[in-house]
Amino acid sequence: MSPTPHDQTLLTPTEWRLMECLWEHAPRTGREAVDWLKAKVGWSRSTTLTLLRRMTEKGLILCTEEEGVRRYAPALARREAALRETDDFLSRVYRGSVSLLMNALTEKQRLSSDEIDELYAILRRAEQEAKRGEPVAGIEEKEG
Repeated sequence: MSPTPHDQTLLTPTEWRLMECLWEHAPRTGREAVDWLKAKVGWSRSTTLTLLRRMTEKGLILCTEEEGVRRYAPALARREAALRETDDFLSRVYRGSVSLLMNALTEKQRLSSDEIDELYAILRRAEQEAKRGEPVAGIEEKEG
């Protein structure tokens, strides 16, 4: 049985680079991926094609072939990958404590008033959903 993107596998930093290429625009041909990754990170053609093959085998990328041209698309949404990474990081580094994470972030990085307002809004929404017994809704990614 081949793995699926739902098996909770975390992406390596190299896999993230390739996924960013596909999340930016998909599907892409192998040549388009090669050109994009050469320009962005300096990868060779063979490195990119090997990684495309391996990630397809892992179930992270979908590959279709039409008229002899392979097209690649992410099998995993960026949001899902980010949530997996966040859950792993929170568990590993902060023993699952969001408050410890936020304390560390605000100690090292000054927040703008807009960011503080946004955090308050997230907390208010989480509090309302918790009172209703609903799972806390995700945060939508900002564009740009």
